[in-house]
Amino acid sequence: MLDEVDKKVVRALQEDFPLVPGPYAVMAASAGISEEKFLSRVNRLKAGGQIRRMGAVLQHHRAGFTANVLCAWQVPAEQLPEVGTAMSREPAISHCYSRTTAPGWPYNLYTMIHAQSRAECDAIASRLSAEHHLAERRMLYSVREWKKSAMKYFCE
Repeated sequence: MLDEVDKKVVRALQEDFPLVPGPYAVMAASAGISEEKFLSRVNRLKAGGQIRRMGAVLQHHRAGFTANVLCAWQVPAEQLPEVGTAMSREPAISHCYSRTTAPGWPYNLYTMIHAQSRAECDAIASRLSAEHHLAERRMLYSVREWKKSAMKYFCE
């Protein structure tokens, strides 16, 4: 069970990440505890499975990117860890994850590529394809940016 302090920690983690030196101190202050206690609680919640992941939401237009493509790759299973790790390090990629294939859809690795144009997205995907010897991919371009929001917990 989460106590009231845990709930305050979760609430703080749901807000925009403070873009200051010592962001966890700011978050801890909003939860009314020390930075050390805050980080200890976060680590305990993560270890216990109450927090499974933390991630950033890229508002690509505000960040200056005007072209975005979800690239679905067909990667041999034995190469998936190596290729996924390499692609996740690419500066133009904000998301990289594997999924189970489906009948008629043999793609098992997905990357979100951000650039200034579709041509630049294509060039990045072509380079990655050549570097990793991947012949099959599907390019699914963004045509509209939807509101991006995450679940909010303990907002009573």
